[in-house]
Amino acid sequence: MNKKSECEVIGDISCNLIQIRHLGHVTAAEMRACIEKVVRLLPEMRTGFTLLTDLSGLDSMELDCAIDIGRMMDACKATGIGTAVRIIPDQSKDIGLNILALVHYRRGVQVITCQDASEAEQALRPLRR
Repeated sequence: MNKKSECEVIGDISCNLIQIRHLGHVTAAEMRACIEKVVRLLPEMRTGFTLLTDLSGLDSMELDCAIDIGRMMDACKATGIGTAVRIIPDQSKDIGLNILALVHYRRGVQVITCQDASEAEQALRPLRR
């Protein structure tokens, strides 16, 4: 039985927040479509916006996805991202976000890694003020 794969993107302009949720096995083509959705939302975000990435439902991701993730990080940095919050319950599924962040975010972007949604909600609470 194959688990459905999906990349869901939700923009919350009032909270200055973009949420990305990955499910199942994400292919490079699905990642490109996901990144395009994020890039379309960026002009609506204010400087200091937050990007929340939820990997709780991720089974695996194709290696080629890293190219598009880096492109998205560059676009977010150019738009003024303030904080990247990531939900990574299984560190073996980190997909290299820490290394990508070092290269693409450099200084000025706060990166918070959480074990679950409740921990992420606590991290997001002060950012919503």
